Amino acid sequence: MSVIEEKPVIETQRLTLRVPALADIERVAAFCVDHDVARMTTRMPSPYTRSHAEDFVARCGTQDRRRDNTFAIELGEEGLIGVIGLFTNPDGPVEMGYWIGRPYWGRGYATEAARGALDWARSRWSKRYVTAGHFADNAASGRVLVKAGFLYTGVVEHKPSIARGELAATRMMVWLA
Repeated sequence: MSVIEEKPVIETQRLTLRVPALADIERVAAFCVDHDVARMTTRMPSPYTRSHAEDFVARCGTQDRRRDNTFAIELGEEGLIGVIGLFTNPDGPVEMGYWIGRPYWGRGYATEAARGALDWARSRWSKRYVTAGHFADNAASGRVLVKAGFLYTGVVEHKPSIARGELAATRMMVWLA
């Protein structure tokens, strides 16, 4: 049986994954104002405001950790560089989503964070099955998920993207512990 951690912390080689805090609001707002970050997510609006960041951090602090866990991705002294989350869908499976601020793209941080979160989900949260998806026009995210251990299911769903204001073809993937 898994132990529910109120404020779980995950350490990887270069990163610390932890619950987002009030001190993260400015960096969340600064990275998420970038439309190219927002449009690759399902839930992020564009334009993104400081108020959105405040609401996001507040929601993270009230999550039922038995069902949902959101982590700030922190890089040493630089602070937050992105966010990764594991969410229990109403129909059952846990789904992973993430974003990384543009200055940190292409450096392997998303893959490292995903591996750390999945290791934690298996060992501390007792999850054996996690789904994820990436928009069909975001091949870089597909590469991150493959490197983290996800496999394509062959299913393409049309998921909403708030920033795009429309549904986007989403290539679905699965990770099995």
